[in-house]
Amino acid sequence: MKSLVNTFFAAALALAPASLLADQEVTVNCNDQMQFDKKAFEVKVGEEVKITLKNIGKLPKVAMGHNLVILKKDEEVPAFAMKAMTAKDTDFIPADDATKGKVLANSKLLGPGETDTITVTFKEAGVYNYLCSFPGHFGLMQGKITVK
Repeated sequence: MKSLVNTFFAAALALAPASLLADQEVTVNCNDQMQFDKKAFEVKVGEEVKITLKNIGKLPKVAMGHNLVILKKDEEVPAFAMKAMTAKDTDFIPADDATKGKVLANSKLLGPGETDTITVTFKEAGVYNYLCSFPGHFGLMQGKITVK
């Protein structure tokens, strides 16, 4: 009976229109070696995407905090990251309008064992860079979201 129910459920999902299916969800793990486990992923234009950042490290937030900052389309990581490094009071997200305007979405700054989920809808095709803006991390902790 359980097998029949599972088969029916799988068939119903396969036949359901895309609009009834859950939006895309992506989990990105980060660690004490200053690494994201995903360097790239793809999503569809207009699709709501839930991105969960999990800090699987053990070091304290003050020494090894991590966040995930998605920059607007075609924004470059180095210029943003240099400004972000000086923004300790705002968890390394610059507060000035010019730099803040480059951010599409960002997670909270996470300590060990913490998780945060952000929801983003990409309205335009292209490549969107993401990074950890904690001082010194962007060199190793960045990636690309390709929106098609």
